[in-house]
Amino acid sequence: MRIVSLLPAATDIVADLGLAADLVGRTHECDWPPAVVASVPVVTRAEFDADALSSREISAAVGGAAHSGSSLYTLDTEALAALAPDVLLTQDLCRVCAVSYESVTRAVRVTDAGPRVLSLEPKTLDDVLDCLVTVGALLGVRETAERRRAELLGRLARVRRAVAGRPRPRVVAVEWLDPLWPAGHWVPEQITHAGGNPLLAAPGEHTEPMTWDAVRAARPDVLLVLPCGFPPARTLTEISLLTALPGWEELPAVRAGEVWVLDGPAYFNRPGPRVVRGAEVLAHVLHGAPAGDPVTEAEARRLGRT
Repeated sequence: MRIVSLLPAATDIVADLGLAADLVGRTHECDWPPAVVASVPVVTRAEFDADALSSREISAAVGGAAHSGSSLYTLDTEALAALAPDVLLTQDLCRVCAVSYESVTRAVRVTDAGPRVLSLEPKTLDDVLDCLVTVGALLGVRETAERRRAELLGRLARVRRAVAGRPRPRVVAVEWLDPLWPAGHWVPEQITHAGGNPLLAAPGEHTEPMTWDAVRAARPDVLLVLPCGFPPARTLTEISLLTALPGWEELPAVRAGEVWVLDGPAYFNRPGPRVVRGAEVLAHVLHGAPAGDPVTEAEARRLGRT
């Protein structure tokens, strides 16, 4: 089967199901597993250079508070037609994150490529894991997908056992720096599984920008910084957007040295199987509890007291 993935999380799912060899096309943002995707042709490009822009400039480019993301990505319809995929995996949850379902279906009509188009719309952790089975069924490996979902659910159960009975710190997760944006959808559930009390966003919620005053009023014990699409090194170049805010030093999380920079794209922003690793990382961050492989500094870096 010839698969084109137009969503990084979908690429993660295909690889997790052992079908990476069937990928014939991907987006410019699909980066995992690195050794596999490097040789897969790219069929999209961004309409701006995110590396050259600040968080505020990126936010303006993608539609600001409206978060609409119109015309963010260009899909190479000629390349797509030449690849002759049997299956196209996309999404319509967030136009900022990938090519929209509307754009994909329009391209399919234009190219007359005739592939099956599957749009993934997960909002919660259960939805994310159910997507494994949905994709697996379409790709003819439903039993493999169901076993994999059971394994991931087992890992989440181990996370809960590792933190059971411990005090639950109050946690704010920041998904964007300028404007400030709380992490919603499945992130509050990741925090809950890892023994924390998520603030400023509910499970499954598609959030909106928040004020700094809201963060200060929440008085989090732990502050997680995991901007969408930013690896930790990029996040650290703009961390002053937080640390320069009035009253920063007064936050309980700052006073306790519990401000953490996490790998958002790998474990928190994308609705793929690696969100389970995100919960394991948070068990370490919130409680120092081992749940899975040891957590590296690349996965979670403590800023420390300021």
